[in-house]
Amino acid sequence: MSKVIKLDHITKIEGHASLHIKVEKGTIVKCELGAIEGSRYFEGLLRGRYYTEAPEITSRICGICSCAHTLCSIKAMEQALNIIPSQQTNALRELMMIGERIRSHATHLYFLALPDYLSYDSALEMVPYRKKDITRALQLIKLGNDMLRLIAGREMHPVSAQIGGFLKIPDKKAVPEIRKALEKSKKDAEITAQLFSKIKYPKFESKTEYFSLCTGKSYPLMYGNLKSGNSSFQVYEFGSYLREYHEPYTTSNFVVKKGKAYMVGALARMNNNVKFLSKNTQKLLKKSKIQFPNYNPFINNYCQALELVHYIDYALDVCKKLRLREEKPLEIKPVQGHGIAAIEVPRGILWHEYEINESGKIEMANIITPTCQNLLNMENDIREYLPHVIHKKKEQIVLEIEKLIRSYDPCFSCSTHFLDVSWEEKS
Repeated sequence: MSKVIKLDHITKIEGHASLHIKVEKGTIVKCELGAIEGSRYFEGLLRGRYYTEAPEITSRICGICSCAHTLCSIKAMEQALNIIPSQQTNALRELMMIGERIRSHATHLYFLALPDYLSYDSALEMVPYRKKDITRALQLIKLGNDMLRLIAGREMHPVSAQIGGFLKIPDKKAVPEIRKALEKSKKDAEITAQLFSKIKYPKFESKTEYFSLCTGKSYPLMYGNLKSGNSSFQVYEFGSYLREYHEPYTTSNFVVKKGKAYMVGALARMNNNVKFLSKNTQKLLKKSKIQFPNYNPFINNYCQALELVHYIDYALDVCKKLRLREEKPLEIKPVQGHGIAAIEVPRGILWHEYEINESGKIEMANIITPTCQNLLNMENDIREYLPHVIHKKKEQIVLEIEKLIRSYDPCFSCSTHFLDVSWEEKS
């Protein structure tokens, strides 16, 4: 007897994805998860463009992580051009990253993940019964948007952050305003962490490699080496252990580390860096019964909720130390160079790599997004989880599998084929 599960449109995720599962005599013979959006070829679009255009163009890769792409692109270009930004620039960039992290996590947790665990079809259906939860989510999203507007110039696709600095330094009133909003939102973040610690997640473990940035001193954001288990890697070494490949059933790229699947994101960050969480976050974690390292992918939701608390605490520390002063962007003379950057974005590690010539034109661009890195691990988890739920009715099986996929907080619009058109000809 065979069983086929075909989902042409997976709901409550970023972007569009499909899943095709086929089970014959209790054996899974097919499990194909992938994006169903058109290939976008950003790497090809960048070739021949001037280096200053890269941050603005790549911010359009994603609507929810536009700042992350901007800043990762900037970091890679600064490495290629041998530019060292000021401490003030780094602090403002961190606040941008945190604002986007808060907005993204709150959106995923409350509007995409939570309805599954409270037996609602959508967040809209929750409104009459869980108004406080929806209000809390909107307040956290507003906090993130306000931080980006005050620092980056607007809430989406930032215009102020540039290679070497900022076009315009925020008004001196901006930092006290952000600080006040962060203080006001601390309770909302703590309640969120408590809420997601009490959810009854499926009892499922799937050990894999957990890959994240690691500074050895603080919880990661924009800096550090790469850590995976007991191994550590330099960012510039990534080409020797990461490989991208393509499958015909998806417009996504798959990424493997030394030929094997791995996981990036909040769970990976937590497994590798839990001891560096803020004191408030450590207290909340201690009160819960959840321990790390943890091998349950569903716990990624709880990790994101903990990160809300941690990053608000961290942003408050940044604001306390930050004394804004006027700085003009550096005058940059193009040189031939090669730059690689890796930063932690809501869904995991984001990579940008560029080669530019002496006239400042981009000769090569390579972008690897978190969902591409998680894609094979998601497929493997579905294969391993399916026997736990295969005895249920089809509707329930679909819900359980979708919950697993959503626990990764994937962004399939970010994962679609980035290689330029000539890749098909060279292959």
